[in-house]
Amino acid sequence: MQHDTMTDRRAHDAGAAHDSCAAPVAPESFATHERRAVRRYRQGAWHEALDDLAEEVPVALEFNGISHVVMLATPADVEDFALGFSLSEGILATRSECYGIDVTASAAGITAHLEIASRAFAGLKERRRNLTGRTGCGLCGTESLDQVLRPLPDAPPRLRVTRSALARAHAALAASQPLNQRTGAVHGAAWCTPAGEIVMFREDVGRHNALDKLIGALAKADAERTGGFVLMTSRASVEIVQKSAQVGIPLVAAVSAATALAARTAEAAGITLVGFVRGAQCVVYTGGANVVEDNASI
Repeated sequence: MQHDTMTDRRAHDAGAAHDSCAAPVAPESFATHERRAVRRYRQGAWHEALDDLAEEVPVALEFNGISHVVMLATPADVEDFALGFSLSEGILATRSECYGIDVTASAAGITAHLEIASRAFAGLKERRRNLTGRTGCGLCGTESLDQVLRPLPDAPPRLRVTRSALARAHAALAASQPLNQRTGAVHGAAWCTPAGEIVMFREDVGRHNALDKLIGALAKADAERTGGFVLMTSRASVEIVQKSAQVGIPLVAAVSAATALAARTAEAAGITLVGFVRGAQCVVYTGGANVVEDNASI
């Protein structure tokens, strides 16, 4: 294992060159999809056609020179992903603890090099030290079973929304997903106002990655995360709830079902959890009083 002797680093431009092996491939050279010739069976016959396939690329996150995790992700919005993952996994308490992100690439994949505050780095090293000799479970960057049900922050302020606001956000989902429209293979995470307007959206082959990208983008924009809700194009898993709770998101909605563990975690964290958001339909698993009709007082 590489040993780090770094003290607190001074903030620097996020676009500065990183002191690492030169990468012969630019990060932007990774396409988000690939067009391939396929044979498609439709209406009782085979047809030759061209189809777009979503790309997934290894993305490594490196903190102060030490590699922490490698995820398969869509090669877009990598800085957002790196920052969002760091916040949603509790590595960083605030965006200000990230001094810069430099993204490099090689033929093998993409690396996001993050320079973080000494306090955050010390906590990360302690987490890694406690895991020495254990077998990793590989749960979205979680390295031990002890970390799966991690302690979460205090409950965020309550957010009440109308059922029609959820329906409005769902109606706008398709237009927000250009890569999924092209490939049919990626998830999306939408940031919505209480009225149901989608103001930010990120896509990725992994639903957790899409949420991390959204969280990172919100942090870069200094958006108030307690003033809106997330709508996922996937099921609502416990990781989605945990990541949302970690950064103070008060309401999580999804187009598919929630898992039982996600519902229990949302209840404990004080998060409103809604599933099966499809048109006028929805199922409220926790925080039932926070989803109301249009004529109710918000």
